[in-house]
This record gives sequence, structure tokens and C-alpha cells, in this order.
Amino acid sequence: MKKSLLSALALCLATVLHAQAVPPLQHASLGDLKLQSGQTIHDCTLAYRAFGKLNAAKSNVVLYPMWFTGRSGDASGNIGAGRLVDDSKYYILVLDPLGDGFSCSPSNSTTQHGVGFPHFTIRDMVDAEHRFVTESLHLTHVHAVMGISMGGMQTFQWMVSYPTFMDAAVPIVGTPQLTSYDEMLWNSEKLALKFDPAWQGGRYTTQPKLPIVALIHDMNLTTPEFRVDHTTREMFPGYFERLTTEGRPFDANDYLYQLNAMLTQDITAGGSIYDAAAKVKARTLIINASQDHMVNPIPALAFAKLIHAQTVVLDSDCGHSSPGCDMGKLSPIIDSFLAAK
Repeated sequence: MKKSLLSALALCLATVLHAQAVPPLQHASLGDLKLQSGQTIHDCTLAYRAFGKLNAAKSNVVLYPMWFTGRSGDASGNIGAGRLVDDSKYYILVLDPLGDGFSCSPSNSTTQHGVGFPHFTIRDMVDAEHRFVTESLHLTHVHAVMGISMGGMQTFQWMVSYPTFMDAAVPIVGTPQLTSYDEMLWNSEKLALKFDPAWQGGRYTTQPKLPIVALIHDMNLTTPEFRVDHTTREMFPGYFERLTTEGRPFDANDYLYQLNAMLTQDITAGGSIYDAAAKVKARTLIINASQDHMVNPIPALAFAKLIHAQTVVLDSDCGHSSPGCDMGKLSPIIDSFLAAK
């Protein structure tokens, strides 16, 4: 327990120290983005940050799509020597996915604002990212794609949508398909958001605080053991008040749209998981957490067997947050995997 806490504190400190080196936010215009549904996002832009230096051969590019409600600057604590990916070795493009408020989103669209924004999927996120990399950066191949949580879902989708585009893939606490537990969790958050009176059908003028959503999310982000160990009974009133009154630094409609995107996650596109596995060409390292209450690890580990992927299963009371708590363990494993041929 103490080790997990110290690891988490070390991660927080690393994030603070590394924050001074966060590269500037950049934007690339994609114009109209056609979605799997047949709808179109107009005037779509994709935001990103570039860490490290591109080598002369352009062979050291790592794509890093962000997690649910994560923005590119949030990844800075995971990047650098001794972290998840080393920017002294790789040119890391941290991608802001659709709906995060930086890339095209319900909150920032001038022509399709709020609930008038077309719904998108994880596959749409990946298609937009592929367009950005190929059309704006003129890259035809990258060394690796890796991401955490929803970033891991995007990584799985990259593996089947563009199987020859990368040499290696590292999905971390992500999933190729949702389990019934995942669907129950995400639909619970969705209902809590939509039933909140402050949401006003998505036409709010003041940002809703969504206290029930915050409670559901935080309860599943780690484990019961973690919460008991880190929040005493005496501390609980303050912890509860913070969760239910401070609100989230993320637009409520953006939250809902990314939530809906995760609820579509299925790399088989309604087909066979064996057919999806047969498409994968990249060397793959799949990292999951055995006590993950946020994204069930079973589908990812089953898929790993089908594609003969290397696996790491973290066993920590940090649960879904285990990649941060166990970064010291993961860093050399990922570094060695990315360096292999």
C-alpha cells in the first residue's frame, strides 16, 4: 500500500517538474471529416503536441492518442527518461482526440455546437488521426502507436484499421471490445449526466458540475482497497465535498460525446474477433491491470493470445491508475520493447 502511494506521489512530482517542458499546442485543419455514420464534422481541426526530435530517417515517430477527457498537455508526466516513453529517443506526437475541447468538439464548434455536433466513434477518432499524420505531416509510416485507457482503445483500432502503418503497438489498460461490466459502468455515467438537471438537455449556459458522474468515475478509477488506504473516515467528508462541488474541468457535452464513443468500441465492427486478429501486423505489447474496475482486462488479454502478443499484467490496488503507480516497472519494459526489431 505504502509503495503504491509513494509511486503515485513520485508520478505527481515528475509531472510538476516536467510541466515546464510541455511543448506548445498545435492545430492542423482537416476540413470536413466524414464519419462512419455518414455524417460530417465541418471545419474539423486536430490538436497535438510534439515531444522530442524527429530523426533524419523519420523512423522514430510514436503516436500517443490521449485517454478519456485527457488533453495532450496531461501526457507530459508520462514522457521522458524513466517514464512510459522517452522523448530523447522518440518523436512523440501526443494527439488530442475528437471531443476533448482542443480538437474539433461539441464545445468549440461554431456551426455544429453542443448537441448539434455529430456523434463519433473510436474508429472515427483514429481515422481523423490517420488523416492528420498522412495529410498534414506527410508521414507514411510510424514506429509505434501507444496509449492509455481510451488511448489504448484507439491503439487497438489503429492495429486493425491501419495494420501496416506502425512497427509496434502498446495499448495500455485499453480494450478491443467492451464487456457487459464496461457497458454498465459507462452507461451509468451517461444516465447520471443526462438526468442531471443542470445539463438541461445539453443546452446549458453554466457548466454543470455533475456530482453523481464524478462519484461513479472516481469510485471505479482505482479500487476499494486504494480508497480505504488513502481516504480515512475522518478525511471522507472533505473528499466527498470536493468531488461533488468542484466540478470537472471538461465540458459536459464533450464528456458525453467521448463517453458515447467509448460505448461503440469494438474492433471487429460487428464481425469476428478472429478476423480482427488476423489483420494485426504490428509487434504488440498489451498492458493491463488485474484489478481494473474501469476497463475490464479480459478482452485485451484474450486478444493477446490470438495475436501472440507480449503481455504485462499489473497487480496493484491502483486499479485503472496502475500505469502511473507502476511507471517505474513499466518504463524499462516498454523501452526494451520499442527498441526491439
